[in-house]
Amino acid sequence: MSLYDEDQPKKKTEHEIGSDLSLLSVDELNARIALLTEEIARLEAERNRKSASRSAPKAFSVERGMEWFRDF
Repeated sequence: MSLYDEDQPKKKTEHEIGSDLSLLSVDELNARIALLTEEIARLEAERNRKSASRSAPKAFSVERGMEWFRDF
């Protein structure tokens, strides 16, 4: 290992859906699984946030008797 290896920025792990996995080591596969697991959690959190913000107007419309607003 060269002294200059530490100065080089580490390449961020990326994953392309459908890419060939046969050349990856077990550690690389684990890193990609962790990356994708984090991304799934991020996507689910955003979905939940949007679902909650969408359900608030629906709840308001039902309380106020605004059935026309329910389908918004």
